[in-house]
Amino acid sequence: MSVIPNTETGNWQLATDIQMPVYWLAKDDIAFPPADLANEDGILALGGDLSVPRLIEAYQNGIFPWFNEQDPFIWWSPDPRFVLYPKDLKVAKSMRSYFNQKKFQVTVDQEFETVMRNCQQAKREGQGGGTWITESMIQGYVDLHHAGYAHSIEVWKEAELVGGLYGVALGKVFFGESMFSKASNASKFGFISLVRALIKLDFDLIDCQQKTQYLGSLGAKEIPRKDFLQHLELNKQQPNHRGNWGDLLKF
Repeated sequence: MSVIPNTETGNWQLATDIQMPVYWLAKDDIAFPPADLANEDGILALGGDLSVPRLIEAYQNGIFPWFNEQDPFIWWSPDPRFVLYPKDLKVAKSMRSYFNQKKFQVTVDQEFETVMRNCQQAKREGQGGGTWITESMIQGYVDLHHAGYAHSIEVWKEAELVGGLYGVALGKVFFGESMFSKASNASKFGFISLVRALIKLDFDLIDCQQKTQYLGSLGAKEIPRKDFLQHLELNKQQPNHRGNWGDLLKF
């Protein structure tokens, strides 16, 4: 994806869609344009960096980064938004035996970077040989993890890491990013375990970003972006569960 500058406005535009301007972010200012100014594809802005303050500012306002290695940083806020209200979680009968038999063990925040790198290497339909989890993305989220805002769920079969997921937690909202599985239903086991734990902490929303059949089968649904942004405004008043979640979440 290439971009060209608009010399009249100072904004930048996508060369592939010249009629839909997007904003160019300066490195010395972490502020974003309002998320509802994203174009019809959900792209809001380009540039900036993946510093901890900017990532927090983005997630607080319904924005997330998603780009390929050769692209500039691209910031998104799609409409509608795909979310899961934790109490709407659906657990199929086929999964209940996994929990009854305790087929996997689950930990949190023990192997954050390892989980990210497994997600990076996971093959996904339509993705070909590439991945959006670039080295700059890994560094940015590892920094966010060390700052106490990004968390990983690890799924183990005895001593082997067979699944996991990671995301960002602010207030009572968990923003899911990616998951991987090396054993049947391992990532689903981790996700269900996380949702159940978040219910006990009174989390009221899980952001799944964009629609997938996989998460839809677990109870996620689309809501208008304006409703999502209104929820995030109220969420800014909630305290953060910051730090390592090893002593916070019980599985």
